[in-house]
Amino acid sequence: MTPVDNIALNFSPTTLTILNIVLGVVMFGIALDMRVDDFRRIAALPRSAAVGLVCQFLLLPAFTYGLVRLIQPAPSIALGMVLVAACPGGNISNFLAYLAKGNAALSVTMTAISTVLAMFFTPLNFAFWGALVPGTEAIRQAITLNPIDMMVTIFLLLGIPLAAGLYLAHRYPVWAGRAKRPFKIFSMIFFLGFVAAALVGNWTNFITYINVVFIAVLLHNALGLFLGYTGARLMRLPEADRRAVAIEVGIQNSGLGLILIFNFFGGLGGMAIIAAWWGVWHIISGYSLALYWSRRNPVAG
Repeated sequence: MTPVDNIALNFSPTTLTILNIVLGVVMFGIALDMRVDDFRRIAALPRSAAVGLVCQFLLLPAFTYGLVRLIQPAPSIALGMVLVAACPGGNISNFLAYLAKGNAALSVTMTAISTVLAMFFTPLNFAFWGALVPGTEAIRQAITLNPIDMMVTIFLLLGIPLAAGLYLAHRYPVWAGRAKRPFKIFSMIFFLGFVAAALVGNWTNFITYINVVFIAVLLHNALGLFLGYTGARLMRLPEADRRAVAIEVGIQNSGLGLILIFNFFGGLGGMAIIAAWWGVWHIISGYSLALYWSRRNPVAG
């Protein structure tokens, strides 16, 4: 079996261009459901939002580095874990927070703020923590990744669609209100279908190496959920806020991570399979946790 560090998944330049466009469309659909008030709300929820963002952009990358040192996966898998940890919250976190009887307003606020902050923190976190992972020197030297290039790419993928969606939602609220639900559903189905088709095209590699990444993703995702909930609990946030923060930190935008892997790392096997499986597993774990919490009303303490 070829080492996972030496394989590259099969993505043509045309396929990558389409995938970049699809993510932009997905972000535009999400932005139609956002309002400027989602960003202003941080003034009403400063402590809870601050705790969540610290868990998202400081604690999760740092503890991911600790997990990598503990389980010592292949270098490409380790870099994939670091990159996923550096990404903002995932697109389904708001729905899951609502289902879990968490603070949905806090979840929406964290998603909006973390998406904007990701343009700076994702490349900086990856560059810092990735450089500390042993055995990744050859990969990083072969890529010669410039954090500024990644920042520009994230701005194009997230920033422009987000700004366009926010503008149209503010300028044409009636149209945005009618369009947001079908647009989000269509864009997410299209995105998931596209990723599924890509997996089918790389099915042999995926089946061959999934056992290598399954435990890593399981532990990594559990770490994110645990850090979010425990960090919020230690800061004595209300239970509804704890649930929202846990889901925001445990549900990562692995789709963004996957696109960055193909843009900057040529679809490097271990990184790509980590991000792809994250996209599947965090839906399973997040939905299961949300269903558990949905049967238990939040209580103070």
